[in-house]
Amino acid sequence: MQRPHAFSSQDVPLRPDFDFHQLSHFVAVAKAGNFTKAADDIGMSQPALSRSVQKLEQTIGEPLFERWPRGVKLTEIGSFLLVRANQIRDLVDDTFAELTEASDRTQIRLAVIPTIAPYLLPTVLKKFGSRHREIKIQVQEDTTQNIVQRCKDGDIDLAILALPINEKYLETEALFDEELVLVIPKGHALEKKKRIRLTDIQEFPFISLDQQHCLSDNIAEFCNRQSVAPVTIERTNQLTTIQELVALHHGISIIPAMAQQLDQSKQRVYRPFAGETPTRTIALLQNPYRYEHRFVALFKEYMREFANKSN
Repeated sequence: MQRPHAFSSQDVPLRPDFDFHQLSHFVAVAKAGNFTKAADDIGMSQPALSRSVQKLEQTIGEPLFERWPRGVKLTEIGSFLLVRANQIRDLVDDTFAELTEASDRTQIRLAVIPTIAPYLLPTVLKKFGSRHREIKIQVQEDTTQNIVQRCKDGDIDLAILALPINEKYLETEALFDEELVLVIPKGHALEKKKRIRLTDIQEFPFISLDQQHCLSDNIAEFCNRQSVAPVTIERTNQLTTIQELVALHHGISIIPAMAQQLDQSKQRVYRPFAGETPTRTIALLQNPYRYEHRFVALFKEYMREFANKSN
């Protein structure tokens, strides 16, 4: 015995003349069970409602109702469309509810990687806050991998991190390039050099961030391009820990210039590199498929202004 044909959404071609109002009228008739009651329910004349549903049926190319003297009954295609129509209506309702909630929101959810947050944010938050006192920024510090996932999921509005980010459906905007510098303990053999060649450091023990931090990748790529492989003896999760270990003569390291600028200790010395200078690119990360609150747009504009002044 041949099985009956199961209706599929592929049986209905997409049409450019689809009208959302027609879909609403169809749902009203399906709910009421006849055209007269549906017309009364939505405050529309019965002939106009009938014409609207007929146009939808013409668009689809199939009848949606079996019409009887006392009412209507959904066809197989009509039953399928009713399920989808209710899903569409729910999605539209949820979307407008979210937009309303978003328009009332006074908070930006900002994620920042640990090698940027303590050095960049104090200045940024203070200056932006003095300009926009009505906006609150909720800071969430996390690794690049976690931030990327949270951005994809819509759990954050915006992120500040370092490139590269290889995600197809996320949007990055480069802000500025930051130099990476060598940090050594006071009295180190390299202190007398004003600029350091990468080959100068390969004989000394090296302290690095854990590999979950993108900065360690930046440094590794820089060293690989020049065929230099420092011997890493210690790894840590914080740049401040690296700085303290360097001061204790555990080894040397490469860190961002913004960490140097805040360092008041006289137990550490910083030196730039000769030749090719290691850098990282600080950027904004955003999910372009999520609703952008006007406060987020204001913060993005401020960060562009901040970056221009920093260069």
